[in-house]
Amino acid sequence: MNRVVFKNTDHRFFNSVKNSVDEYFYTHKLKKTGNSSLYIKAFLFIPFAVFLYVFLLFGNYSAVTGVIISILFGLSLSIIAINIMHDACHGSFSEKKWVNSLMGLTMNALGSNAFLWKIKHNILHHTYTNIYGIDNDIAAWPILRQSPAQKWKPLHRYQFLYMFPLYGISTLVWMFADDFVKYFSKKISSTPINKISLLEHFLFWISKIFYFIFYMVVPAALLGWQDWLIGFLIVHFTMGFCLTIVFQLAHLVTNTHFEAPGKDTNELRSEWAIHEVITTSNFATENKIISWLLGGLNFQIEHHLFPRISHVHYPAISSIIKNECNRHQLPYNCYPTLNEAFISHIRFMKELGKEEKL
Repeated sequence: MNRVVFKNTDHRFFNSVKNSVDEYFYTHKLKKTGNSSLYIKAFLFIPFAVFLYVFLLFGNYSAVTGVIISILFGLSLSIIAINIMHDACHGSFSEKKWVNSLMGLTMNALGSNAFLWKIKHNILHHTYTNIYGIDNDIAAWPILRQSPAQKWKPLHRYQFLYMFPLYGISTLVWMFADDFVKYFSKKISSTPINKISLLEHFLFWISKIFYFIFYMVVPAALLGWQDWLIGFLIVHFTMGFCLTIVFQLAHLVTNTHFEAPGKDTNELRSEWAIHEVITTSNFATENKIISWLLGGLNFQIEHHLFPRISHVHYPAISSIIKNECNRHQLPYNCYPTLNEAFISHIRFMKELGKEEKL
């Protein structure tokens, strides 16, 4: 695909919303990075995940308890990824670059790779949201039709049923297949990876080796390969489903758009900020528990407009952004509850699974 460009002649919306948000931080004398509430999460959930890991290896528990602890371990890893890794890889966890880099490596500790994820997520997804062939977060698997631009196949009729098991194995696919495909091919979808530094080569391999040792070899040796495998799959299914569904509810729902560039110019009809608004949706923004657990990723409009602002500030700036959207006659997509967003995602996938009529 040729390079897609945005309509660069008019930035009135983004200039207006940026000035309003900047004024909020200036008036309240706040930093745009994380604060004590984010650091408390890190100090709570990282040790909690380590505790669960050690308990699974050395604790005395029944099979049922083992299943429950494995689910909790998968949930704790998801929370670390969503709350800590995500902010850190966006450079919003701390003002200090080395702190962001260090906390971003929690992605490597979970089995994937922060360097590759930053390209895939920060650059491709956040710039070209919902654009088929560039945004690697959609249509990554041929058996799932996640864009109207993607070719329909008969199997897609049933994707609203089999998509959930696929979500559950997504982290396994990322860690044991996708990362290696990206690394060796030096591209993500059609986008080349221009350079991988010596440090990133080292981090890629050393983290994969350590993951193999600490998540596979050591547990299998201590627990027996059958008990380890059951627990390992439970952990990954929990983590895979949680991480995938959070991002699906933000973009693959019935109220978001899939803007396509013009065939002749390869230019989109709107500026980047407007594109992000119409391709993104919030959900359950009034639910403080969901907002806390999901690292503000239920405020996806705020996150896509200001990815370098920590999620701890999204509830506060959401009213500003909503007002700006209304003022510029733009939609502010939001589902009141998690359940409504979830149902909308199923409907969206079911609709995309229907046979195309020529």
